Amino acid sequence: MSIRFLLLTAILAGGVWSAADPARAQDATAGKKVFQSECSNCHSAEKGRNMIGPSMFDVLGRVAGKVAGFHYSPANEASGLTWDTAALDRYLANPKAIIPHTTMGYQGLKDADKRANLIAYLATLH
Repeated sequence: MSIRFLLLTAILAGGVWSAADPARAQDATAGKKVFQSECSNCHSAEKGRNMIGPSMFDVLGRVAGKVAGFHYSPANEASGLTWDTAALDRYLANPKAIIPHTTMGYQGLKDADKRANLIAYLATLH
C-alpha cells in the first residue's frame, strides 16, 4: 500500500485531525505514561484524591478551580476556563501564559504529541 493511498483514505474517512482537537485519535496508553512521568508527582487520577494539585479524575468538561476540597489560587478560580481538549492543550503547553499567577509550578509540556496523548488519557478518567 502506498503512503498516498493511506493518506487519501485517512482524509476521506475523516481520520486527519488538527491541533484544534488534540485528543482525537491519540494514544491514551501512551498518555498514561506521560501522566505518570509528568503529572503524578502532584496529581492523582483517582476520584476525590487531591494531592499537591487537584485530582484529574473527570477533568474534561470541568470548570477550572472547582474541585471540592482543593484550595486553588485566586487566578485559577477566576479564570473562567472549562477544561475541554483545546483549553487543556493550551494550558499544558504553558500554564502561566494561560492562567497568569497560577500556583502550578509546572513549566509546560512542549511536545504536542505527548500533550495530545496525555489529553486522550485524561479523557478516559471518568
